[in-house]
Amino acid sequence: MSPTLTVFTPTYNRAYTLHLCYESLKRQTSRDFVWLIIDDGSSDSTRELVQSWIDEGSVPIRYHYQENQGMHGAHNTAYELIDTELNVCIDSDDYMADDAVEKIVSFWRSHGSAKYAGIVALDASVDGTMIGTRMPDHIEASTLSGLYAVHKVKGDKKLVYRSELTRKCPPYPIFPGEKYCPLSYKYVLIDQECPLLIMNEIVCFVEYLADGSSMNMIHQYRRNPRGFLFFRQVAMKFAPTYKDRLREMIHYVSGNLMIRNYRFLLESPYKWTTLLAVPFGLALYAYIQKTGKSAIIKNHL
Repeated sequence: MSPTLTVFTPTYNRAYTLHLCYESLKRQTSRDFVWLIIDDGSSDSTRELVQSWIDEGSVPIRYHYQENQGMHGAHNTAYELIDTELNVCIDSDDYMADDAVEKIVSFWRSHGSAKYAGIVALDASVDGTMIGTRMPDHIEASTLSGLYAVHKVKGDKKLVYRSELTRKCPPYPIFPGEKYCPLSYKYVLIDQECPLLIMNEIVCFVEYLADGSSMNMIHQYRRNPRGFLFFRQVAMKFAPTYKDRLREMIHYVSGNLMIRNYRFLLESPYKWTTLLAVPFGLALYAYIQKTGKSAIIKNHL
């Protein structure tokens, strides 16, 4: 019988930390999973390391190597290859709680159905401290955007999706010369389909490493303006509140300035909001160009 859950890990030159995820998968109290590793063009010893784990036979592993496309390109490939009912991404610098697979699968079997997109659970730092806030105990399910905009939840959460939905969503666009598009693009689209079941359990331990995407978000913004602009156009269309739409519009203005598209006001579907956002977008653009910082506080976007 095929497993219920695919744990997938995009990785790029992370042989030095990938063992943390592997060891956590060896400790799982349920074996109802397969580990899918998408090697996005690593030039270190990742291939040899993973082969040694495959030979060891302790964890069911699928390994796929591709030329470097960036994290979103690795996610595209993962969603094409996944053939289990559920999937969850565990980044190459993160690892799972020992009972994470058991909790996810048991919770889904008890409460899951086609009415739900999957499960949203909790992340914790490596010292066990929950990242951000708990989700509301008085509701059974919510869209991801609703959790942040309506219920004022803070901090990153772990997303377990029905593979049917992640496969059905259009892939992340690949822009020439760019290596990043916000992963929230798919999450926003799936929010329009159905909500996520809420599970206030820690399933993943997260460490934000210096060479990780989260700690270099401003650099990512500079290097990948078209990817970010694409996401902002989708996010403002489906923004749950006017405040959220205005925030996305500020980024929309900044992104257009970065690619030197000065027709953005004429092209915007929300012209009055765009006009309101222009001074703030100019300020954001100036800040991104001049700041020496590499990161902003990591959030669900």
